[in-house]
Amino acid sequence: MYQLLLLLLPVAAISGWYAGYRHKKSTENNSGIIPHDYFLGLNYLINEQPDKAVDVFIKMLEVNTDTVETHLALGNLFRRRGEVDRAIRIHQNLIARPQLARKQRMQALFELAQDYLRAGVLDRAERLFLELIELDGDVVNSLNCLINIYQQQKDWQQSISTAKKLESVSKVNMDSAIAHYYCELAEQSRYDHRINQAHEYLKEALHYDKHCARASIILGKIFIEEGEYRQAIQSFRRVHDQDAEYISEVVASLADCYKQINREEEFVDYLFERIAENPRIYFILAMADHIRDNQGDAAAIEYLSKQSHRCLSMRGLERMLNLYINSVDPAMKDQLLLLKEFIDKLAENKPVYRCVHCGFSGKKLYWQCPSCKRWNSVKPIHGLEGD
Repeated sequence: MYQLLLLLLPVAAISGWYAGYRHKKSTENNSGIIPHDYFLGLNYLINEQPDKAVDVFIKMLEVNTDTVETHLALGNLFRRRGEVDRAIRIHQNLIARPQLARKQRMQALFELAQDYLRAGVLDRAERLFLELIELDGDVVNSLNCLINIYQQQKDWQQSISTAKKLESVSKVNMDSAIAHYYCELAEQSRYDHRINQAHEYLKEALHYDKHCARASIILGKIFIEEGEYRQAIQSFRRVHDQDAEYISEVVASLADCYKQINREEEFVDYLFERIAENPRIYFILAMADHIRDNQGDAAAIEYLSKQSHRCLSMRGLERMLNLYINSVDPAMKDQLLLLKEFIDKLAENKPVYRCVHCGFSGKKLYWQCPSCKRWNSVKPIHGLEGD
C-alpha cells in the first residue's frame, strides 16, 4: 500500500500542479514549485496513515476533464488490490462533481457499482447497475453484472429474466445458462415436494438447451422417486447423447432401474454397446458387478483382469482387490487388506471432478464452477486417477 502511494503521489503532484496552473502565463512564480500537499501526503505515509494520504491525493488531483481518467485508474487499481473502501471513496468523489460529462459520470457509476459488487454489498451494486441500464449506460456489462448478483443470491427467476434481456441486446447466447437456472428451480421444487412444478421447469430447461445433461439426470431421479423406471431409463440413457462426460453419474442408477423391471439383460446389452464404443472403467465395473451377481467373484475377477489393459484406473484396481479379498485364504487376505489400505489412502485426497476451464478440482460435482463461475465446465476426471 505504502509503495503504491509513494509511486502515485508524484503523479498527483504533477497532475494537480498542471491542472491548477496550466492557464497561468507567468512561470516565474510557479515553475519548480512542489505543492505543499505533496509533502503532507508523504508525511502521512511516513507515519503509516495511508487513509489520510489517500485523502490528500484526491484533493491534489483536481477533478476535471484532464484528470477523470487518472481518478478512474487509481480507483480500479485499489479495487484490484482488494482495497475496496478506498476505491469507493475515489469513485464517489468523482460522481459528486457536477462538471463531469455524461459519459464520464456513467463510467464512474459503473466503477462504483463494481466496487460494491467486489465488497459484497449486493443491494447497492444492484441499484446502480439498474440505474445504468435505465440511463442506457454500458447496458451489456451492467446486465452481466446483474446476472452475477442474482446468481450469488440464488434468485433464479431474476437470473432468467436478466439473461433473456442480455440476449436481446447482445449476441451472447445464454441458452445453456438459462437451462441451468431452470434446473436450479427444478431442484428447489423437488426438495419442496412440488414435483409437477419440477417437471415444468425441466421441460423449460430442455427447451432452452436440448443438450442439458443435468436436466435429464434430475428428471431420471424424479422418475425413480415416482416409480416410473422405464421413463427414468430413457432419461438416463439420453445423458450419453447430451454430454457423454456425465454418463458416469448415472450408470449405477441405470443398473438399478433395469433390475427393478427385471430387464437386466437389456442393461448388459447396453453395456456391451458402450464398452465396444468407449471402454470407460465405469461401464466395465458395471459389467463386472453383473457377472459377480450371476456367476460369482472368480468370473468377475477374470473379466476385470482381461479388461484392465483397456482401461486401467485406481477404481478398477480397488474393485479387483475387493473381489480377491473375498475369495482368498486368510493369510493372503491380510496382505491384500494392507495393499487395499494403501490404495485407499492414495485415493483419499484425489479429486474426482475438475473444471476444464480454470482447473478447479474437488470430490463434489458442481454444475457451476465455484472458481471461474462457468456453468457445465466441471467434469468427471477420467483415466488412471479418475472414473
